[in-house]
This record gives sequence, C-alpha cells and structure tokens, in this order.
Amino acid sequence: MHRGATILEASRKAGIPHASVCGGRGRCSTCRVHVVAGLADLPPASPQERRVLDRIGAPANARLACQTRPTKPVQIVPLLPATATARDAVARPGYLQGREQEIAILFGDLRAFTRLAHQKLPYDTVFLLNRYFRAMGMAVEASAGHIDKFIGDGVMALFGIGSRPEDGCRPALAAARRMSVNLEDLNRSLGPELTEPLRIGIGIHAGLTIVGEMGYGQVTTLTAIGDAVNTASRLEALTKDYGAELVLSEVVADRAGLTTGAFAKHVVTLRGSDQPLTVIAVGGAADLPKSIEAPTQGKSRGDAHPASPQPVSAAALKTKAPPERG
Repeated sequence: MHRGATILEASRKAGIPHASVCGGRGRCSTCRVHVVAGLADLPPASPQERRVLDRIGAPANARLACQTRPTKPVQIVPLLPATATARDAVARPGYLQGREQEIAILFGDLRAFTRLAHQKLPYDTVFLLNRYFRAMGMAVEASAGHIDKFIGDGVMALFGIGSRPEDGCRPALAAARRMSVNLEDLNRSLGPELTEPLRIGIGIHAGLTIVGEMGYGQVTTLTAIGDAVNTASRLEALTKDYGAELVLSEVVADRAGLTTGAFAKHVVTLRGSDQPLTVIAVGGAADLPKSIEAPTQGKSRGDAHPASPQPVSAAALKTKAPPERG
C-alpha cells in the first residue's frame, strides 16, 4: 500500500472485494469498516465523513474506507459484504447492528401436528400450516411484536426491542392471549377438516439477550440469542408437563403487572441452569384478562394492527428446529 492511500484503495490493490456503491465518493457508507486496532492513530474524520457516519448511526469505531487514509498500521473488518447494495446505505436502527438488550421472548408450538399431518395430503398440510401461521402472526403483530421466525410448526417472537425492559412483557402476554383466541377461531373455521382441535403450547420469558440482524446474504433477520431465549423455549416445553397452554416466568408477570393468584405457580430448575425459576402455568391463554391486550386501531380480533409503527421485517421460514442458542 502506498502512503496516502485510502483503506478502500488498499483493499482493491490487494484484490480484496470491498463494497462501495458510490464509487468511493464518501456518500453511500457501504464501504464502512470496523477498526479493530489503530483507531487512535487514524486521522480524524472529515466533516463530510462525519456527516455520513452520523446519518447511519455508526459506532465510534466505524470509519468510511474510502475517506480514511492511515498513516500507521491499522486492522479493520468490513461491516458490509462486498455485494452490498444502496439499500444497505439507508440509516437503520442501531439495534440491527447488535446490542445487549432486555426483551421478552415468546415461543409457540403446535401440539401433535406431526400426527395430524400424516393423515393429510401434502397440499392440505401446507394449507393448514399457512392458516395457522397467519393466525399466530397476526396475533403477534397486533401486539407490537416482531416475528423472529416460523420453525416447522412453531413460532418465535420478540417484544420490547428498542424500548424499556418492562415494555415487552405486557405485549408478549397480549400476543399469547390473541394467539389462543385466534386458534379457537381457526378451529371453528376449519371444523370437519380436523379430526381433533389444533392445540398450542406457549412459553414466555424476559431477560438479557443479544439482539441484532443476523444471517448471510439475502437470508438475514432480526433475531435474539442468549440464555433468556433458551429459557423461553424450555418454558414452552413445560406446557406439556403442566397440561397448560401457557407457561410464563414470574419476572414476565411482575413486569406486566399481571395478577397471578388464579393460576398455578411452580418452582423449576431448567436444564442447563442451576438457579430455580418461578413460573406460572395458565390453562388457557385466552383466560388472561382482556385488559392485558395492547391498544389497537379498532379491528376485530385476529385482524387487529397496532397503533404504533411495526418493528422490522417478516421472518424467514425455517423447516427444522433451531440449535441451542448460546
């Protein structure tokens, strides 16, 4: 690398693919890099570079490769793939880049669906699943939640992203209630097409997670990882043990202001943890008080939409169970 060259010029000279939609004119931000070492030795960002970085909400250790001319050795990692497009230059919420945040996580799983699917033609199975996903997805969205993904015959949803920790718990419970109500409606609608009513198990927990947009290429989604996610998944599995439609942690109930005297309470030690956890088992999530539901724009149940803007994006459809989340 010759003295005075930019980081982008050095990448190209070395034959390393590096995104630059605007051609290195400091406008698009797609060439931005994370400075791993040597940040303090870099010349300060010019006013033009600073305006672009501020526009996209870049962290302090990010620089534009096309505008940065190192005078000493520096270690960097490009923040966008070489195939990045102009869409990636748009200012986006900071949490998409990854941050620790306390949120509420909901897992829902359709009970005994494998047995039911064996009795149906493939077309009928896909039709039924899509009806179920629509009912569950509308319940989540009506409660201002983010559909993380559909997993086989289950759903994972996140609540409270970008807000206070307690702001996710009440909407998560509102979503569980709507999911239960919507499933009742779906069972009535399908009627004789079912040999038995569709049943669901729902688990909800809240805690510290790492939230960010993860994936590769075109297959990326806003998701969360961490112990709190694992816990929510295991609470969903507990619904089978307790014969309940919903199992939530006491921390969720407390933050949501839910009175739990009418529901069974248990103290459990979940797999992978040595700390006891108090959980509440609710026989039918529709039995939660209707007042728990978040405000809507006056739509009928199952067709409601939140008054506030929706969190980011639809989910990628998965066909196998997720791995353990660390």
